[in-house]
Amino acid sequence: MRLPILVLAALIPGFAAAEDLRIAAFNASMYRDAEGALGEAIAAGDPQIGNVARIIRAVDPDVLLINEFDYGPGNAAAFVAAFLADAGYDHVFEAPSNTGAASGIDLNGDGQIGSESFAYANDAFGFGMFPGQYGMAVISKLPLAEDEIRTFQTFRWVDMPDARLPVNPDGRSYYSKAALEVFRLSSKSHWDVPVIVGDARLHLLASHPTPPIFDDEEDRNGLRNADEIRFWADYVSGADYFYDDAGETGGLPEGSHFVIAGDLNSDPFDGSSLPGAAQQLTEHPLVNTSITPGSDGAVAAAAAQGGNNAGQSGDPRFDTADFRDEGDNPGNLRVDYVLPSATLDLTDAGVFWPAEGEEGAEWLSASDHRLVWIDVTLP
Repeated sequence: MRLPILVLAALIPGFAAAEDLRIAAFNASMYRDAEGALGEAIAAGDPQIGNVARIIRAVDPDVLLINEFDYGPGNAAAFVAAFLADAGYDHVFEAPSNTGAASGIDLNGDGQIGSESFAYANDAFGFGMFPGQYGMAVISKLPLAEDEIRTFQTFRWVDMPDARLPVNPDGRSYYSKAALEVFRLSSKSHWDVPVIVGDARLHLLASHPTPPIFDDEEDRNGLRNADEIRFWADYVSGADYFYDDAGETGGLPEGSHFVIAGDLNSDPFDGSSLPGAAQQLTEHPLVNTSITPGSDGAVAAAAAQGGNNAGQSGDPRFDTADFRDEGDNPGNLRVDYVLPSATLDLTDAGVFWPAEGEEGAEWLSASDHRLVWIDVTLP
C-alpha cells in the first residue's frame, strides 16, 4: 500500500512505486491577460507559479496535463527549467489552441467581426483575448512518441455525427451557415499524446471543454461542452469519423491503453452542464472508474463555506474546484478528471486538497482548481 502522498513527498522525494505510473491533471490558472505575459511571469519567478510548482512536486506525477497554460512556443520548457529543473520532467508538449484564434466570421451574430477585447474573444474559435490564452501543456518524466501525437484543433463541429448544434428559441440555427462551415468543435484542442512506457504506449487524451455557461436559451456552450466530452467517448470506442490536423483518420485502436485527462467543466450531478455530459465518460464501458479521486479537504471546504454547497447532490469528497457559492454561482464541483482505460489496473487516486491548517494548504491560492491524480499499472 502506498503511503499518503504528503507523507511520501516529505519522507522520500520523488518516490513512486516501481509498478505504478502516476498520471495527473491540473487546471493551474497559468493564464495571463496579454500575449507573452506568461513567459515574462515565468522568467520573473511569479509567486503564483511557484505555488503551482510546489503542488506538482508534492504529488510528483510521472505525466501531467496542465490546463489554462497560455500557449507560447517554449513556455512549457521554460516553466520546467525555472521551477521544476530537478524534478525529472525532461519531456514536454505544447501546441496551438483555438482560444483567441480569430475565426474571421461573426460567430456570435452581433453583426460585426470583433477586432479587440471581448468582441474579438467572442468571435474567436474559442474564447480568448489573444491566440493561445487558456491553452494546455503536457510535462512528462517518460518519453513521448512525438511522431505519433495527434491533434484535433481544426476538427469541425458539424463533422461530428448527430452534433448537438444550438438553435434559437424560434427554431433557427444559432450559428449562420458561414459560421458552421468553419466552426471548430474544440474550444482549445483535443490531443492524443502517446507516452512511451517500456515497449507499450499509454495514450494521454487531453482536452479542456468550454464552460457550459456564458450563453442564453440556445445553450450553445452547454451543448458544445457536451460534444467536446463526447469526442473522447467516441474516440476510445474506435469511431471512424475523426480526422486530425495532419489528415489522418479514425479513432483509437481497439485495446489501447489510455487516460482521459483534463478540466472537463462538467460535474456529474451539480452545476450547469448538460445532464449526462460527464457520464458519457464516467459510465463508459471502456473506462475504469473503480476508484474515484477524492479528498478530506474538499469535504471540509464545502462544510465551512456552506452556501450553495449545502444543496448539492454530489458527494463533496469528489470535488475538484473551489468555486463561489453564493447567488447564481455553483459552489464547489467535480470538474477535473483523470480517467484510465479498463485495460489498466487502477491502484490509487486522489485530489490534492489539504484542509485549512494542513501542510500545503497555503499553496491552494494558486488556482481555484485542484490537482487530480491516479496511479495505474500497465499489464
